[in-house]
Amino acid sequence: MKRIITISREFGSGGRTIAKQVAENLGYAYYDKELIEEIAMETGFSKDYIEKRGEYASGTNIFSYAFIGRSPNGSSIEDQLWAKQQEIILHLAEKGNCVIVGRSADYILRNHTDCLNVFIHASTEKKVKRIVEVYGETDVAPEKRLRDKDKKRAANYRYYTDRHWGQAKNYHLCLDSGEFGLDGCTKIICELAK
Repeated sequence: MKRIITISREFGSGGRTIAKQVAENLGYAYYDKELIEEIAMETGFSKDYIEKRGEYASGTNIFSYAFIGRSPNGSSIEDQLWAKQQEIILHLAEKGNCVIVGRSADYILRNHTDCLNVFIHASTEKKVKRIVEVYGETDVAPEKRLRDKDKKRAANYRYYTDRHWGQAKNYHLCLDSGEFGLDGCTKIICELAK
């Protein structure tokens, strides 16, 4: 049985919805926005700042970290946020059965044998359709929104883990939500967690 399930996801793939359904079906605690709130309480950073910087690089590539302010000891606010995020994720994993969305939890919990790491993806066409349905239209083209958000996610992941975000070898399971559907992905994950 897997006590901890991490869900990493491409923007628009429905990974957050799948994670919530998995938690409900298994009776596990669910950490997504709740994780942001806990980090905010412990660090004093705003929820908005944590949401934007705890999972996304400031630019679309790893070199964006070279241009952020650093203290005399070489650390940045992002480094401090990463350290606190790591500490909280490790603590939540020890508390009990849970589903954790994003925030490099798959990497942070890589040494936990009772953890199932999942990556959710879908075709660009299906992700575009979903983000327009869920989040609505903006002045930025949906394809660009998808590309920019995932590039920033990938850069953050690469910087702090030295691994490539979305590569199958980093996860136990990769699922195409466009092919299996949200409910199908939920069912597969729940079956594997038992």
